[in-house]
Order: sequence, then C-alpha cells, then structure tokens
Amino acid sequence: MEQLLPLIIQLVAGLIGGHAAGAAAKTSSLGPLGNSVAGLVGGGVLGQILQAVLASSAGAGAGGLDLASIVTSLAGGGAGGAILTLVVGLLKRMMVRT
Repeated sequence: MEQLLPLIIQLVAGLIGGHAAGAAAKTSSLGPLGNSVAGLVGGGVLGQILQAVLASSAGAGAGGLDLASIVTSLAGGGAGGAILTLVVGLLKRMMVRT
C-alpha cells in the first residue's frame, strides 16, 4: 500500500488540477468528464516522471513515503493534470476551428 499511495495522491492531484485548469481557461475546458480524464492521465504520467527523476537525482530509494515524496506527488500530479487538460483543450479548439 505504501508504494501505491504516491500514485493515488498523483491521480487525485491531477483530477483537481484538470478541473482547476478547465475552470480557469473556459475556452480550453473539456467539460467535467473530459477535464477529469485528462487530469487523471496527466497527473499520473507527469507525477510518475517527476517522482522518478527526483528520486534518481536525490539517490532515494523508490517506495519510500516521506514529506518530500508527498509534495512531489502533489506538485507533479496537479501540474500534470492542468497541463494535459490545457493542451488537449487547445488542440480540440484548433481542430474544431478548421
């Protein structure tokens, strides 16, 4: 369970980040379901990448759960969810326009 907790935190943070990005940029919003899916995927992917990069650069072992791991999971997940939601929303808007 201790190894799954960072992933769960990343997914929840990505979900929140996706909804926040959709609310902030109304023209790039994908709707509630689209923001949720893009936020979950973005939070999971970028959160895992950020955690792997920071863990390897710090020399920390994978699976450890400390304050730095939690903060990294929250930041990576939230940012990933927001970024992917905005990118997908912009691509969707560009495709509809043409």
